Amino acid sequence: MSLAFDHPTSPVSETDKWMTFHDNTPPDSCQKKTENTMTSFTSLPPPSTHLNATSDTLLIKTRDNITKVAAVEQEFERKLPNGWFWFRKWDFEDVASISWFAGIHVLAACAPFVHDSGAIRVGTVLGFLTGFGITLGYHRLICHRSFKVPIWLEYFLAYCGAHAFQRDPMFYANTHKNHHRYTDTYRDPVAPTHGFWYCNMGWFFNNDHIAAKCRESRGGQYSKVPELKAQWFYRFLHDTYFWHPAVLAAMLYLHGGFPYLAWAMGMRAVVVHHFASLATYASHVWGERPWNSPDTSTNNWWVALLTLGEGWHNNHHAFPRSARHGMEWWEFDPTWLLIKFLQLVGLATNVKLPTEADKTRFSMH
Repeated sequence: MSLAFDHPTSPVSETDKWMTFHDNTPPDSCQKKTENTMTSFTSLPPPSTHLNATSDTLLIKTRDNITKVAAVEQEFERKLPNGWFWFRKWDFEDVASISWFAGIHVLAACAPFVHDSGAIRVGTVLGFLTGFGITLGYHRLICHRSFKVPIWLEYFLAYCGAHAFQRDPMFYANTHKNHHRYTDTYRDPVAPTHGFWYCNMGWFFNNDHIAAKCRESRGGQYSKVPELKAQWFYRFLHDTYFWHPAVLAAMLYLHGGFPYLAWAMGMRAVVVHHFASLATYASHVWGERPWNSPDTSTNNWWVALLTLGEGWHNNHHAFPRSARHGMEWWEFDPTWLLIKFLQLVGLATNVKLPTEADKTRFSMH
């Protein structure tokens, strides 16, 4: 099925942007709220209060105002005190997340010293399951609804993704929707101006900062994903999230001892997480731009190879609801191939693709 995309070619109102991404509640300006209503743990005023009502140029990023938007975001981030990330109030989820991250990296460091071919095979299988859980389940299905599958398969994919250490689906989708709506601006929770480390890991254990970027008064509100909050499975997965990798770790240890824990839990989780997070930073910094999308997204072939097709990021930002990211035959996109297989066997329906008119509209030529 091929659907047209209502995607702006020039700066548009927040209402139009909201309609494009199908949020169930309009953005703040549509509700006639002021930027001063944001509650931030930093106690700093929102950046827009220093910009003399130039918010229109900041909300939607175009090639003409890239420098200005980046400068504004950097100015705001510089106002944060030195060491603000570490010397702040940490909630339970922040502490649990960074503890798990530390644990899997220690296990991964031990893996080369406890070589076990069986553990490597199990880790490889789990790696692809959890990797596709992110790219196919979390991203293209849950965040963008690029296709439909039976609910049992959606939950299975979401559960696989939950073992990739990218947090639960509600946290991930809520943050990702804000990223697309305000890409590369000061309201983008994972803008590349935050730096590689933060884009790759830091935002997963910084609830209050992410909530502030999403204009939420506290972490865990998830105002952008009411459709997920309405489903018992996603609430359950959120409430019990940190228990699931613990159960998997215990099962692996009971099955094969420490080598299985090191390879199938530690090394597998580290590789999948860092590969999956590459597009957030690398595909906004290095690569080519075949489409005139209103951001700095790029197509990066080596990121695509490592992320099961997610590196064709400029394609994705130009056509965010497209199930296919690798638009050309040579743009390797294993996640799209899996969607095509699911469609072939009747499990994937309503598969969305950009029309030729969409491609003409956003072409650089």
